Amino acid sequence: MSDEAGKAAPVRSPGVPALSVPKVALVTGASGGIGRATAARLAAMGSVVVVGYNSRRDQAEEVAAALGGAGHMALRVAVDEPPSIAEAVAAVERHHGRLDALVNSGGATTPVPAGDLDALTDEIFDRTVAVNLRGPFAVIRAFRPLLEREEGAAIVNISSIAARTGLGSSLAYLAAKAGVDALTLALAKVLAPKVRVFSVSPAGVDTGFVPGRTREQLKRTAERLPLAHVTTPDDVARAVIACIVNLTSSTGIVLPVDEGRHL
Repeated sequence: MSDEAGKAAPVRSPGVPALSVPKVALVTGASGGIGRATAARLAAMGSVVVVGYNSRRDQAEEVAAALGGAGHMALRVAVDEPPSIAEAVAAVERHHGRLDALVNSGGATTPVPAGDLDALTDEIFDRTVAVNLRGPFAVIRAFRPLLEREEGAAIVNISSIAARTGLGSSLAYLAAKAGVDALTLALAKVLAPKVRVFSVSPAGVDTGFVPGRTREQLKRTAERLPLAHVTTPDDVARAVIACIVNLTSSTGIVLPVDEGRHL
């Protein structure tokens, strides 16, 4: 209360600080699915988006061309190839001179039944971990200097609720995503106060990410969940944007986007 007039102290009107909206954002795995939806959301806010891709160059260029605003570009960022990551850093530096947000959406999985331990070969396990765990870390490590230059920078790692439930496309995949969540917590400490770090952790999303999984399977699973809804790529993208733009006093959070599956 005010000592002079007995009135409540003025409250600053709510709003998103200008610095929380990224001027330049890189989204890996942005040629489709969650990455594409996230790129669209970022561009709609006025961000210049670097559409990262591994092998689908044509799709990535289509995504970049369709985004609102100007200055967007498709850029190969193969998360399991160190030279590709280094070249991407140099390209972002050359074209934009800054990076305000990094969304690690690139990944891959090879479905293997959890009980078939013999089918989960060392090759599949190592490949899964290299792409889904080592890859995001390598990208963060490489882009750290650019991110630390900018006030309010943020990293969002796309994880999976499989890390929490122990149910996923393979034991290797859920273990890799558990590692992503652990890295998120650790890097939130390491990169503070300059860079905020989050995991967004979806369950089954209506994309073609898991080979052989149909929409009917997703619908049957969704019927058993508290919110009874099939998660869309845009549902996940909106959570990513919330972390970057709205959660300016938070870091080290693993945010489920799973229709309540974790309950």
